Amino acid sequence: MNNAIYSLHRPKNEPLLSYAPGTPERSELEKELKRLSSETIEIPLIINGKPVRTGQTGKVVLPHNHGHVLATYHMAGEKESGEAIKAALEARESWMALSWIERASVMLKVAELLSKKYRHTIVAATMLGQSKSVQQAEIEAAGETIDFLRFNSYFAGQIYEEQPGSETDQLNRVEYRPLEGFVYTITPFNFTAIASNLNMSVALMGNTTVWKPATASLLSSWILMKVFMEAGLPAGVVNFLPGKGSVISSVVMKHPDLAGIHFTGSNGTFNELWKLAAANLENYKSYPRIVGETGGKDFIIVHPSGDPLAAATAIVRGSFEYQGQKCSASSRAYIPRSLWSDISAHIGKQMSELKTGDPDDFSAFMNAVIDEKSFDNIMRYINLARESSECEILHGGKGDKSRGWFIEPTIILTTNPKFVTMQEEIFGPVMTIYLYEDEKYEETLQLCNETSPYGLTGAVFSTDRHGLVKACQVLRFAAGNFYYNDKPTGAMVGLQPFGGARASGTNDKAGGRLNLVRWVSPRTIKETFIPATDFRYPYMGRKV
Repeated sequence: MNNAIYSLHRPKNEPLLSYAPGTPERSELEKELKRLSSETIEIPLIINGKPVRTGQTGKVVLPHNHGHVLATYHMAGEKESGEAIKAALEARESWMALSWIERASVMLKVAELLSKKYRHTIVAATMLGQSKSVQQAEIEAAGETIDFLRFNSYFAGQIYEEQPGSETDQLNRVEYRPLEGFVYTITPFNFTAIASNLNMSVALMGNTTVWKPATASLLSSWILMKVFMEAGLPAGVVNFLPGKGSVISSVVMKHPDLAGIHFTGSNGTFNELWKLAAANLENYKSYPRIVGETGGKDFIIVHPSGDPLAAATAIVRGSFEYQGQKCSASSRAYIPRSLWSDISAHIGKQMSELKTGDPDDFSAFMNAVIDEKSFDNIMRYINLARESSECEILHGGKGDKSRGWFIEPTIILTTNPKFVTMQEEIFGPVMTIYLYEDEKYEETLQLCNETSPYGLTGAVFSTDRHGLVKACQVLRFAAGNFYYNDKPTGAMVGLQPFGGARASGTNDKAGGRLNLVRWVSPRTIKETFIPATDFRYPYMGRKV
């Protein structure tokens, strides 16, 4: 009998590859890009560890070349959704009965497979299917995915070690049970790492999942699912259901054994899921845990003491990396009028050197947005600014969807701090700037705090410590991840746990132990060594 108590050492973040010209990883990645581009991959459902082909299919295309079909996928219907729930519930007993270190071993093997055997495959799939540059794909599809798996295993060990005190006449302990039922995981197109983590963080803590992946990122999600199975994840622990969210949710959300929802996506979709859960409360065995990260209207605010070049670079990188399709991407900025000339000049120089193109063109900084619906929505906001007397488009503003869904990186200058592009999430390469009078810094902080319903990320640039502190105080609830003198994107697992509140979600901090705690239901057990045999207490005795 193995009675060892395991304690994992704190891992280090996965080293990232450069893919510089002439490097071995560049050559291997180019081969993998060519291989995946030359195939049309068939993606089935996976229910109870077995492929299921429904015959109702859809297509996955390259966002940067939408005439190129990358994969065909089978869609889950109500029948398959019910079968996936059944598989998850049946797998649950044996999965949660395993020692946590056995579950962690599966996660660590997935990490190692992605680090070594499948690194170029997952990076190439993310570049092609999600139109992501090599650096952005390496950072998250490889590095962040691996970090989630390794750090979560370490954090899980810390959670299990937390135990209450005991007296000499008793022994107290807490067991960290998984939730009673299955967890519904709904993953977004923009981060392969999130697609993995929304399932594997839940599974690590002994739960089983029904997974609805985003259609636009199905290729990378399918590769993840295959790696999970190769690593030894038992059948039924994660059930993979491509298809229409409305169809799958119509079954899942009514099931009495729904124990939780792990979600990343739009604010509107999350609100609808919450309403569905509320409407079905009487049907559920337990109140479902609802964990969601939705959107953001992320800001950069520059103090009059701020460094103009650093602020300009943060605006360009923070707003236009991955076409602004990050929940954390900066999309509004508040700049003191005294610094605008310098900041504007630096932005102009960098924008003139910024190239947009296909992901396999390694000189391109930006690529295509994810699909036509997104393209049309982003262009709608740009056109609103173009037609407004309160706005001036300083850079970009054009889009072309003839071959791929390409939009120029766009910077808008507005005289109205409440203009629609300062308030609403656009999820594209659009930054709106408002200039404030230097003496109104504190008023502008309050303006920033009150303008948007979101509260995900934000940044302040200042060389004045008082300016930093004041921003941190006033914007306490405006950002769950707040940055001093840095762009508001790029949170790293184990270093900056990620999440926001307000309309940005439940702030359960992926990349730290707080998220994992949501997927357990603790039970306290007290053992009394010598139990009482008389109901009377000393205060009940007679006077002497």
